[in-house]
Amino acid sequence: MHVPSIILIWLRIWINMAQLQQGGPDEKEKTTALKDLLSRIDLDELMKKDEPPLEFPDTLEGFEYAFNEKGQLRHIKTGEPFVFNYREDLHRWNQKRYEALGEIITKYVYELLEEECHLKKVYIPVDAMEGEPRSFIFMSEDAMTNPDKLMVLIHGSGVVRAGQWARRLIINEDLDSGTQIPYIKRAIEENGSPEEHAIYIWDHFISQSAAENVFFVAHSYGGLAFVELMIQREAEVKNKVTAVALTDSVHNVWHQEAGKTIREWMRENCCNWVSSSDPLDTSVESMLPDCPRVSAGTERHELTSWKSYASIFRFFGDAMEAKSSSGKAAPTRRSQRIRYEEL
Repeated sequence: MHVPSIILIWLRIWINMAQLQQGGPDEKEKTTALKDLLSRIDLDELMKKDEPPLEFPDTLEGFEYAFNEKGQLRHIKTGEPFVFNYREDLHRWNQKRYEALGEIITKYVYELLEEECHLKKVYIPVDAMEGEPRSFIFMSEDAMTNPDKLMVLIHGSGVVRAGQWARRLIINEDLDSGTQIPYIKRAIEENGSPEEHAIYIWDHFISQSAAENVFFVAHSYGGLAFVELMIQREAEVKNKVTAVALTDSVHNVWHQEAGKTIREWMRENCCNWVSSSDPLDTSVESMLPDCPRVSAGTERHELTSWKSYASIFRFFGDAMEAKSSSGKAAPTRRSQRIRYEEL
C-alpha cells in the first residue's frame, strides 16, 4: 500500500517527539525546538511538491463531460457521474479541478438563460463610468413593461452566480435542481407568449367591444402577434378590423404559414412603415406577398412608430372613408396608391 511521503515525514517527527519527551531537561529543550520547527512547516507547500500543474480544460468537452437529455452531467465515454477524487491523495489538485469545471458550468448556465429562456443580460450599475467594475443581471424582454406581474429570483452567497441555486447540485444532481431555469420557464409559461396574449385580449375584450371600426398599430414583434391573431381568428378580424398599421414589423407570412386569403386581406387593409433612409411614405420593395411597405422616414427601428404617426392617422382616415362610401370593407386609398406606384 502506498503511503504519501508527507505522512511518513509527519510520523517520523511524531515518533521522535515521543522519544524526546521521555528524557531529561536537554531532551525537553529539544522537544520545544522541534515544536517550533513544526509550527513553521507550511503543509500546503509540502503538498504542492508532488502535485501536477494546475492546468485544466476550458470547455466541458475538454473535461470529457456533457449534460444528457435529463440535464445530468455525465462522462462522455463512460456515462458515469462526475468524480471529484480524480487523483487519489491529491485533494488540493482535485479541488482546483472542481473549481475550474464550476466556472465552465457558470458560463454554460448563462448561455441557457439567453438562448433557451430568452433573457437578456443587463449590466449594472447602469451609470458606471468606463473602467469602473461592473456586474450584470438577467431579465426578460417585458420585465419593465408587463403591467401584470414580475418575479424576482435572488440566489445565495458563495460561488453561485446568476441563474444558479447551487453549483454542487448542478454538477452532482442535474440542471433542474441546481439552476433557476425551472422557475424562469414556469413564469414565462404562466405569463404567456405575446401571441397568446393578443388572442386572449381579442377574445375577452376587442371582439366584445361595440366599435364598428377597429384599428391596429403594431410595432416590431407586435406585427408577428397580429398575423398570428389573424391566423387563429381570421373571420372575426376581417369582420371587425378596418385597417392595420405596422411599424417595422418582424412578421413573416411564410414562416407563420398565413393562408392566401389572409395575405390578400393584408395587401388591401395593412401597411408596414419600415426603417429606411428614404423620405416618409416612399414605397419600399418587399420580397413577401403581404402588405405594402413604405418608408417611416427614419433608419432607427425604435422611432418608426413616432415618425409615421401623422401618416398612419391619414391611412386610418382613408380606410374609414372608403368603408363608409362602399358600405363594406374596401381597399384604402393609400393601399391603392401604393399598388399603382409598384405597378
